[in-house]
Amino acid sequence: MQRVQGQRGRSLIGDGFMIPVRCYTCGRIVSDVWDVYKERIKQEDPGQVLDDLGVKRYCCRRMLLTHAELIDEIAPYE
Repeated sequence: MQRVQGQRGRSLIGDGFMIPVRCYTCGRIVSDVWDVYKERIKQEDPGQVLDDLGVKRYCCRRMLLTHAELIDEIAPYE
């Protein structure tokens, strides 16, 4: 699988996941907050984390809240 480079040269394919780069509805970049969001929700409320990260729109919040890490299950079928 080819790695795609993000804004700051970070790979968008990390520990077996692939977060969409932009919100499907409004087009805002959401992948730049994914790493911080994923770490912080282990100890904090997801809604509060999104507020702190500046993700205010419902459509963008949906992208992060409902993301399912399925790449490991899908990868064998390449």
